[in-house]
Amino acid sequence: MKQLLEGIGAVLLIQGAAGLVHEFTGKLRSWGVVQHLPFADQYELYLSVALVVLALALFAAAESTGRRS
Repeated sequence: MKQLLEGIGAVLLIQGAAGLVHEFTGKLRSWGVVQHLPFADQYELYLSVALVVLALALFAAAESTGRRS
């Protein structure tokens, strides 16, 4: 379970970071999934930050799961 949470967290962290890099520099357009969502117009920055925060929460959950085992 810990590896699954860490894997999902890593994917979300990469997607969020790619979205933030695109918002601030205009590069990495094809890396982030947020830029390709049609309903996310004008909210890409907020969604990218939310992905990074969710990734950090998953890492914390994975760490707490690992201590119980």
